[in-house]
Amino acid sequence: MTFESVTRRSFLLGSAGLATTVLAGCTTARERVEVRPEPVVDNSIYAAMYGPKDDEQFPLPAIPYQKIDPRFYRQMVPNPTGERPGVIVVDTANHFLYLTYEDGQAMRYGVGLGRAGFEWAGRGVIQYKREWPRWTPPDEMIARQPELEPYSARNGGMEPGLKNPLGARALYIFRDKQDTLYRIHGSPEWWTIGKSVSSGCVRMINQDVVDLFNRVQSGTPIVVLGAAPAMAAVDQPMPAYDEATPVY
Repeated sequence: MTFESVTRRSFLLGSAGLATTVLAGCTTARERVEVRPEPVVDNSIYAAMYGPKDDEQFPLPAIPYQKIDPRFYRQMVPNPTGERPGVIVVDTANHFLYLTYEDGQAMRYGVGLGRAGFEWAGRGVIQYKREWPRWTPPDEMIARQPELEPYSARNGGMEPGLKNPLGARALYIFRDKQDTLYRIHGSPEWWTIGKSVSSGCVRMINQDVVDLFNRVQSGTPIVVLGAAPAMAAVDQPMPAYDEATPVY
């Protein structure tokens, strides 16, 4: 039996030995020439970014960031807003929030936004901010959802905590020295980031709103861009406020 027949028989039968050696050699050569290695992605930064925060008043659980579209991860990007450094810009069309920096950079976060009928746009300032705020749904909201009456202002609102719709932090938006009743706030519902589900406010992953809270001061300007054309509605009156409704 010739070498050629042995080799052919070994390939057909899948046996070890000489054929395995020949096959391995071919595979190695082909990989060197044709197969490009996959880039090594270090996920440790995201594991730390969205890991548990045990130093909070109410310890935050880890976020399963692998289930979130990576474009909504917190990241420094070129500033696309045209705003000067130190401005918060909410891009409602793409579900991003930017905090602008020097040198044409911006910190970008993914956000969840108001569903149809609750969208809003305008310019204002972050008048003040709160850690682990209470939630007090307005009377208009309670009229639609009477089950929220226990959390009304008359009853003192909802206690802070992991189930509170305002999450770990809230930034309170004013315009012309008047409370718009809209907030940027945390949310335990990480799966709503990148979607329009809340009743008007700008919701963030709790770990992200803590990060934003630490980066901005009271008086920080904010621009919320409406649907195209951008800023077309900035001088229109704000709609009646509706706090973020939990999605169960």
